[in-house]
Amino acid sequence: MFFAASKAPEFPPDFEWINTDEPLSLSKLRGNVIVLDFWTYCCINCMHTLPVLAGLERKYGDKPVVFIGVHSGKFLTEQEATNVRTAVSRYEIEHPVLVDKEMRVWGAFQVNAWPTVMVIDPSGVIVYKQAGEGQKEEIEDVIDILLQKHSQKGTLAREPPTIKNTKSAPRHLLSFPGKISISKSGKIAISDSNHNRILVTDLSGKIEHTVGNGMALLADGDFASASFFRPQGVAWDGNVLYVADTENHAIRRITFDDSQVVTVAGTGRQGHWMSTGGKGVSVSISSPWDVACRDGTVYIAMAGSHQIWTYDVQSQMVLPFAGTGQENIIDGPTRTAQLAQPSGIFVSGDAVYFADSEVSAVRKIDLGSKTVTTLVGHGLFEFGYQDGHVDDALFQHPLGLCVKDETVFVADTYNSAIRIISLKQSQVHTLIGKTEKNLVCMPDNPECDILPLYEPSDVEYHDNKLYITDTNNHLIRVFDLDKNTLHVLDVRK
Repeated sequence: MFFAASKAPEFPPDFEWINTDEPLSLSKLRGNVIVLDFWTYCCINCMHTLPVLAGLERKYGDKPVVFIGVHSGKFLTEQEATNVRTAVSRYEIEHPVLVDKEMRVWGAFQVNAWPTVMVIDPSGVIVYKQAGEGQKEEIEDVIDILLQKHSQKGTLAREPPTIKNTKSAPRHLLSFPGKISISKSGKIAISDSNHNRILVTDLSGKIEHTVGNGMALLADGDFASASFFRPQGVAWDGNVLYVADTENHAIRRITFDDSQVVTVAGTGRQGHWMSTGGKGVSVSISSPWDVACRDGTVYIAMAGSHQIWTYDVQSQMVLPFAGTGQENIIDGPTRTAQLAQPSGIFVSGDAVYFADSEVSAVRKIDLGSKTVTTLVGHGLFEFGYQDGHVDDALFQHPLGLCVKDETVFVADTYNSAIRIISLKQSQVHTLIGKTEKNLVCMPDNPECDILPLYEPSDVEYHDNKLYITDTNNHLIRVFDLDKNTLHVLDVRK
């Protein structure tokens, strides 16, 4: 979409930058085509845009085209530069990112939705502005036209600018572990997301199986040759393990008797909004974030389409189950309810519980009546950190949960906490969280000095212990409910 000439406002001089040693300015970048991506790291549509931009960066790598992310955080946690830096590392973003304090750049550029992509021509004029994902061809066309036009006018830089970034991320045995599942026999499955693999350990943390070669691809085969791309959800179904292979937009099945990985749903391409589903590998799905199994059915938290889907193991059909695909928090029959980026799922009794992250909610589907109800949560922009009655309690972008009897344990991700919902008492309280001194707060030990959780993505109950993916600390933590102690699981080869 083209606009009448509109001069781009200059970046504020005192804001923090990531992936560049020096702040950038539009005046210094004059002569280059500049592509701005306004994003926030919670947003699934923003995540879908990142690989598109990465592909364009590679295409125009030798041209005077500069890609810049402007991170304008939605949630309170997303407004902290340290957390944005971690998210940039997690999503392996290589271009410079400006941390937009108090959304001042957002306001100056008159942005009103995530993601929004703008293109600024070599003279500093905004010539393209469009919200939403799926803009690859339009952005390419604008860049190509500008390169040709300004080359002919002599107003194009001769070569791309040199942007130095000397900082590098440390390496860990685990890299942003996403989800965890424990079998009845005590085998722990961990999605080692940024290493593009699945690990299976015993309860002491000793690795028994490494599934995946670490390459960010979609390939079936044995454990050494199969590949994943930032997998998230894992769920045991007896001795079989199902995986939400998130950025491959696929559901994978791991069998251990023959050491094989097979794709059972998804084509590897992101599915269209409002898909009606179909036969497993013939259907494109969208960013499955978690899975749960029960009686031959795999329930899928389909974050990319704001729905819950099912995969039937016998018929191999993968179909929408709950949610219209519109993003909101509206209860009611599964066909008319509206969800918002469901990212954690768990089956207990006759109900499916899920963390509906973009509305900071925990919700429930009754499998008998096929109705959706909200346990905690209010809306897309209603979030915080508050215990108390479920009507008043607030979460901040929870990503994982599990249920034991009448208790829901929630990985309240952006609050870096583990919270408890008592279904009997209709109360929420914090089990593990941060004090004002940024220390871990636990029952009877509020001033302990151990490492706090950092955006945990999942929690699993086993033998009166909680196993937690401490995602941004690159660790698995174990909380003993009997002893009120928290320690690190010694994941080792």
